[in-house]
Amino acid sequence: MKYLCAVCCLLWATLASAQQSERFDEFELHYSIVYSTFLTADIAAQFGIPRGKDKAMLTLSVRDADAGDVEGRPMEISGRTWDLITGGDMKVKEVREGRATYYLVPFEFLDREYRFFEFDFKPEGADKTYSYTFKTQLWRQE
Repeated sequence: MKYLCAVCCLLWATLASAQQSERFDEFELHYSIVYSTFLTADIAAQFGIPRGKDKAMLTLSVRDADAGDVEGRPMEISGRTWDLITGGDMKVKEVREGRATYYLVPFEFLDREYRFFEFDFKPEGADKTYSYTFKTQLWRQE
């Protein structure tokens, strides 16, 4: 539990400015890209996140903004991620702490290239599935 608090605090506090969100009806999807080198070796091992200069992860959380939720809620999620050379299905890791649920998607990237993400998600309590696509440019961490 304490490791989970540490990783969540690290992810959200360290990258608050990099976090982005999109609204889907009453739901708000929060996402950010975190370079794996930002994680300590212990935290990365605890969650099975590979560390390296060309490794990162997508963090995802969805909440019901109209209901005033502050914790992420469970959701069904599937999708794919790709760049110029590699790609495939997203390998999503669910993390639960109390009432909060977050999702981690580790991946490798090419230096200075765009990484694309395309996924469908259905928040717990939603009547429909939503789709989202975005791209981000990543740089190898030295």
